Amino acid sequence: MAKTKFTKETYLHWYESMLLMRRFEEKTGHLYVQQKIKGFCHLYIGQEALVAGAESAITKDDKMITAYRDHAHPIGRGMHPKYIMAELMAKVTGCSKGKGGSMHLFSKEFNFFGGHGIVGGQIPLGAGIAFADKYNGNNAVTLCYMGDGAVRQGALHEAFNMAMLWKLPVIFIIENNNYAMGTSVERTSNVHDLYKLGLAYDMPSFQVDGMTCETVHEAIAEATARGRRGDGPTLLEMKTYRYRGHSMSDPAKYRTKEELEEYKLQDPIEKVKTTLLKNKFADEKFFDEMEEKIKQIVEECVVFAEESPYPEAHELYEDVYVQNDYPYIMDGF
Repeated sequence: MAKTKFTKETYLHWYESMLLMRRFEEKTGHLYVQQKIKGFCHLYIGQEALVAGAESAITKDDKMITAYRDHAHPIGRGMHPKYIMAELMAKVTGCSKGKGGSMHLFSKEFNFFGGHGIVGGQIPLGAGIAFADKYNGNNAVTLCYMGDGAVRQGALHEAFNMAMLWKLPVIFIIENNNYAMGTSVERTSNVHDLYKLGLAYDMPSFQVDGMTCETVHEAIAEATARGRRGDGPTLLEMKTYRYRGHSMSDPAKYRTKEELEEYKLQDPIEKVKTTLLKNKFADEKFFDEMEEKIKQIVEECVVFAEESPYPEAHELYEDVYVQNDYPYIMDGF
């Protein structure tokens, strides 16, 4: 991958963005234990560089879609996290009006297309979004995230084939945190380097250090340029790690404490902090002030969500169908 020189502003943005993701997820975990958040809940702690590093390499007009570990993605896109917290608490002020919960966050404003609970269901949808952009002549690229467990779905191969055949501007990103729900890659596949799955379709495919913002940014920038040129899709296997279990109900007994601690030495937030200090871009006072700033934002999120109302009964019948204004649609359809 080509090397990129990053500015002080980029490092400062990465740090603030990832710290907000981390503290938001930590608070979410606490609220879940208090039963203020119900249903399924999957935290992104440890994987923040996959979003922060990618976001600095794309534009706001580019699209993003992912699975159900989806709280960090809209934060990286720029959505105020109070609307995410409200959604987690099933409040009407949430980004999905309280109807989606943790696994189904959406934002048309920020070009974030979910949050999908069906394993691998977002993969062909990501290809479809990219197809729409190409069909409409938009200069946008779609980032389609998935977990290492989702690559077992047949829809992935159908999407890969069509994406290459039609040269769709889509980047398929495997968030390989090693364990899917709790079973290691080594126990589910003869192919341990998951980027090789794209080679069968002659798709440019690479393995990337997903614990480092710089490497994520560089890989996404290169893939984005390829998509905008009309050269088609890219598959990126981002090697990452989640510090918590698959979901809040997972004790993660399938891995050792020693393995977890070893990965924590690669913490993406600490890497950026080290770079900021080494280059004298920031001092300890800055980090103390940033912690306080993020703490206040997260507390604001909680207050906003708790004070927001639940959806009223009539909301059950809203947003189910969309009014069709297309003249070529037959009556009754």
